[in-house]
Amino acid sequence: MRKVVILLLGLLTVVLLAVGAVLLIPSVREPALFQLNKLRVNIQYAISPPQQAVFVPEAQLATMVQETMQAQVTLTATPTPLPTNTSVGPTPTFTPTTTPIPAAVTLNGVRYIDQHGLWNYCAPATLAMALTYWGWQGERTDVGAVVKPFEKDKNVMPYELADYVFTNTQFKAVVRAGGTLDLLKKLVAEEFVVLVEKGIILKDFNGKLGWVGHYAVVTGYDDAKKEFTTQDSYYSADYLVSYDDLYTQWRGFNYTYLVIYPQDREQNVMRILGPSADETTSYQIAAQTAADEAISLTGVQQFFAWFNRGSSLVNLQDYGGASSAFDQAFRLMAALPENDRPWRMMWYQTGPYFAYYFTGRYQDVINLADNTIQSAAEPYLEESFIWRARARALLGDTAGAVEDVRKSLEYHPGFPPGLELAQQLGIQP
Repeated sequence: MRKVVILLLGLLTVVLLAVGAVLLIPSVREPALFQLNKLRVNIQYAISPPQQAVFVPEAQLATMVQETMQAQVTLTATPTPLPTNTSVGPTPTFTPTTTPIPAAVTLNGVRYIDQHGLWNYCAPATLAMALTYWGWQGERTDVGAVVKPFEKDKNVMPYELADYVFTNTQFKAVVRAGGTLDLLKKLVAEEFVVLVEKGIILKDFNGKLGWVGHYAVVTGYDDAKKEFTTQDSYYSADYLVSYDDLYTQWRGFNYTYLVIYPQDREQNVMRILGPSADETTSYQIAAQTAADEAISLTGVQQFFAWFNRGSSLVNLQDYGGASSAFDQAFRLMAALPENDRPWRMMWYQTGPYFAYYFTGRYQDVINLADNTIQSAAEPYLEESFIWRARARALLGDTAGAVEDVRKSLEYHPGFPPGLELAQQLGIQP
């Protein structure tokens, strides 16, 4: 019996050594680690389905006053400004135009770059594609090294992409909300590709369909077929999307778009944007669109409309109105069938944190961050950690705030809000 045990232990040792040796081979290690991670995520989501976790606003006036009075640390947090064309030099002027555009346009010159083989690489790959249209010679990893230094960071915000353009290329960029299909076509007709942020339905690791955020580059349109041509890092080059589908997908992100252009084409871009050349006006337009859709739509689309209303009001610094809009959005989400809930929403858009924080609803900030972090199998969400840190600090939980700041900087080294809060708390990043 003892010999059998020794033999089995010997065989187990040989197997483990063999597995270890095989995992040293990069071409084998990465797929193996991916499958192990997939198994771990499947187990966690099976035990605690993320779509079952919903945030329900609970702040009451008395609680808000009490929390404010108990605040022991005075911290400031201002919305991170979106880098726009107006940040450098005089405000561009525009002259409206009514020149008709062609019924179909296809722009060539984009080098197709996929996102596969690297974690959450949609944003770096898509921005890289948009830049190649203007002759940029870089690769997706050049973008990724800057905008997501932690490889498993789940999302890159539009303002971070625009900031990359400003600080790492000779081009300029403008980010706006409240876009329309006609505006997309006008930009393409005048030879500007457009990066759009939208929501699509994909299969999770566990095989279930779910809503996720995604970027794509619009490079063409055809009125006869009612289709846009997009360069999609997940699907393929020249990926066709119907007008209706793109508009519905785009709604999940407040019709946000980014346009890259050379300095000498700035006036052209501003002319095409018309009233939306002014950032404040663009959010006013987006807020009105959201208000109209909140009345006319139902189900998850109505949730998106109310959420968009809140996001636009945050950017207009109407935090009270934004809080009310987000409250309604979250109530609608809680009432949706579980499989229809876009439970990843807070991975991509952080407007509710701004709204609740600047109306003194610190416990709601914490509760929302808790819900967002705990429902993610891999909570690499630096924004949620930094907002929870801010709220914890103001409620006197300095130790919890410090822990969250460190997590935020672990998941996004050099993250400016994290560095700022670390300095305010008197800690070394």
